[in-house]
Amino acid sequence: MRRRWILVVPVAVLVTALLAGVATWTRSGGMERDLAARAQTALFEAGLPTGDVRFDGRDATLSGFPPDQALRALEIVQKVDGVRAAKVNGDVTPVAPSSTTAPPAPTTTTTTSPPPTTSTTAPPPTDKAGVQAEIDRMLTEAPIAFEPDTAKLTPDGEQAARSVAIALAKAPAGFRYRVTGHVARGPGGERAALKLSRDRARAVARILTANGLAAGRVTYRGLGDTRPATGGEEDRRVEITVV
Repeated sequence: MRRRWILVVPVAVLVTALLAGVATWTRSGGMERDLAARAQTALFEAGLPTGDVRFDGRDATLSGFPPDQALRALEIVQKVDGVRAAKVNGDVTPVAPSSTTAPPAPTTTTTTSPPPTTSTTAPPPTDKAGVQAEIDRMLTEAPIAFEPDTAKLTPDGEQAARSVAIALAKAPAGFRYRVTGHVARGPGGERAALKLSRDRARAVARILTANGLAAGRVTYRGLGDTRPATGGEEDRRVEITVV
């Protein structure tokens, strides 16, 4: 009788572990199917139904998108609630800043024209201090702005974040960046301020990774209203730091 109990106990433990594994696998599969369905719906509504989205847990892999649509599709999938990270398999056409070429000036003849001069554009910085200075300059000239009390960027704010991403893509590949969100305390108190600051930092981080930076090089955090700048609009800001 004693020997029989010795045999029954390991079998019971094995069956329990097997059932727990099946339950976990089933829940995981259901979550992946749900995320894939919601991602495909978001892509369809955006007019990008041609590609495929597969999930491993909460991480998405996109494939089959035309190169000129891949970055747009990646950005849409990253915004789906529940998605932790996303990447694209295949060719991607990088997003380049828009430029306008001025028409040539009319040719005139004058005897008092100054001698021709030459100018050169300084190469992008390659040290951390130089890259940080360039980030600070860009954010001072064009801060990353959001719609009031939301994590949705304004059109100018989104363009500012894209411009920073393009500049950082030219920096040394070993550099990493941290996006930090700050807000002023509102009616919701400290908890609401912390959540809003984190959501805004995450929105900017997604734009950086959608425009040339690997996801592993970008982290984000929100500090709520714990580090005010001047007590004015500067309290509502997003900082990008070379780490």
